[in-house]
Amino acid sequence: MNQYPNLFSPIKIGETTVKNRVFMPPISTNLADNGYVTDALVGHYAARAKGGVGLIVTEVTTVEPTYVYLPGDMSIADDSFIPGWQKLTAAVHEYGTKILPQLFHPAYMAFPIPGTPRLIAPSFVGPYYAKEAPRPVTVEELHTIIRQFGEAALRVKKAGADGVEIHAAHAHGLLGGFLSPLYNKRTDEYGGDINGRLRLTLEVVAEVRKMCGPEFIIDVRISGDEYSDGGLNLNDAIYVSKQLEKTGVDMLHVSGGTTIKRGSSIPAPGTKMGSHSALSAEIKKHVSIPVATVGRITEPWLAEELIANDKADICMIGRANLCEPEFCNKAQAGHTDEIRPCIGCLRCLNGIMFGNRIACTVNPSFEPENEETLTTAETKKNVLVIGGGPAGMEAAFVAAKRGHHVILADKQDALGGTVRIAAVPIAKQDLTQLIKYQAHKLEQVGVEVLLNTEVTLDMIKTDYADYEIILCGGAAPIVPGFMTEFKDYMTADDVLYGRKFPGHKIVVIGGGSVGCETADYLAPVLNDRFPKNREIILIEMAHEIMANESGPGRSLLVQRMMEKGIQIICDAKVEEVSNDTISYSKDGSTHQITDADTLVLAMGYRSNATLQEQLTETGISYSVLGDCKQLGNIKDAISQGYELARTL
Repeated sequence: MNQYPNLFSPIKIGETTVKNRVFMPPISTNLADNGYVTDALVGHYAARAKGGVGLIVTEVTTVEPTYVYLPGDMSIADDSFIPGWQKLTAAVHEYGTKILPQLFHPAYMAFPIPGTPRLIAPSFVGPYYAKEAPRPVTVEELHTIIRQFGEAALRVKKAGADGVEIHAAHAHGLLGGFLSPLYNKRTDEYGGDINGRLRLTLEVVAEVRKMCGPEFIIDVRISGDEYSDGGLNLNDAIYVSKQLEKTGVDMLHVSGGTTIKRGSSIPAPGTKMGSHSALSAEIKKHVSIPVATVGRITEPWLAEELIANDKADICMIGRANLCEPEFCNKAQAGHTDEIRPCIGCLRCLNGIMFGNRIACTVNPSFEPENEETLTTAETKKNVLVIGGGPAGMEAAFVAAKRGHHVILADKQDALGGTVRIAAVPIAKQDLTQLIKYQAHKLEQVGVEVLLNTEVTLDMIKTDYADYEIILCGGAAPIVPGFMTEFKDYMTADDVLYGRKFPGHKIVVIGGGSVGCETADYLAPVLNDRFPKNREIILIEMAHEIMANESGPGRSLLVQRMMEKGIQIICDAKVEEVSNDTISYSKDGSTHQITDADTLVLAMGYRSNATLQEQLTETGISYSVLGDCKQLGNIKDAISQGYELARTL
């Protein structure tokens, strides 16, 4: 029985019928080669088509050769790109999936490749990170660019694509910038009021339609609201949507926010799911063409609800389809517990700006050989995995799936390792789904799980003498001895595990992600000076908190900390701790905190190496994974577990 009848019903876009309502939105991969389609890129999209997606909108595809958005993005700037596109469209069509490139001119968002001329923009206004103000593009240049959009669309039509998406959202790139009053300060026919700002996009749509004919899908991506003072709002977007429909657009892809306001266009972990659906729902009331919504739609029940409740006609599901290529097939078959869960961490895109290929925390491999296609090991072995965190669970699963006999032992009373407490702070709930998913996989492949079991050297010598040993024992919090002099000290782990309960005035030492998340977790929900509110002081040695983190998750966490009134002291070092005093140095002066009742330590972790050292001394061979090997993140742990076990 189909649990999601609305989601998996066909829909007509222009003259084309698409088999279901799950579309994949554009997500950069860095898999192209100087703009050309590669075999890796074909495989990437073909896997999602095989997984059941109805329609794929590819990543940014530039329409002219001068300005590059990202070095690994695609192009269709001349006819030499057509053969690669033919290969890509054929691979996707093999599974009955439709495909549209997202046509884009990066303009003032272009990547600063050496030799790139001065960037162009609607006006001299550029993003805050620009090294110089872009120059306003001339009307004559706009006429050329309009023609380039049309010619690019015709090329992809010749290559077999079903249509194009025109990107005019997020105050991003040339068209998005022209549409937004944040960037368009022109006073000619392409500026001023909303009709002037919209003119360029309408002329691009008209040119594409003229070049490609009535059966070719034209989809336009817009922000239903830029969520910014001075930016586009919902009233603007409704008007824009009506004009786009009149000009011949077949479908609207309604997003929100801007690329500059972190967390607005690409929602952070823990923010509401279906993040832009209120915008699509309102716009849908005013047009007759299909409307798609996008933003943290990671579970099939939500996508079904959005369509059933008239919030949208289509759900653009991006990160979940990256994480789980078989998302649609598994959902339609009713196997939702087998869908690899997207935890919203955005590590898929963290390295894109630095030229790295797209990756996923939860899915350790995007290659043809992956968890679904593992080969059976030639020699079956007995394997003991010590530690039930993400590295240990992944290694145990992969080893067992390849035919080995696997035992996983963990000293705690439940699987998950430190991910269990990583899920406790605000906006981290999705991590619980990862633990459940990994534990379910262990059951499927018959891994024997021993909880409340601390493996010792003697046990390995006697009970597991013929086993391959994989150490995944994690790490323990760093606790400097002099800080234990304080009257009530505890680690962040103590707090998050519920082992200890802090008091009213709390000093947190360490401004990394753990310290900041713990401070946020302990702080009052409202900074309203209520007498019983906790007071939180966070002390960090570095110049800034979470200096190694980036993205919307960090941004929203810091905003919450500031809104809650957490006192953040950077460039400070704790020098001395007594029973009731915490002394720290800053700017050459010594400061004392004498009225705190709790000291929380979040100063990082140290690998658990005791068993490792014992095995080395006795000459027993072993492998080491996760934090037990080197401190890292969940992605590092899962990837290490996968890579080791697939070669056992």
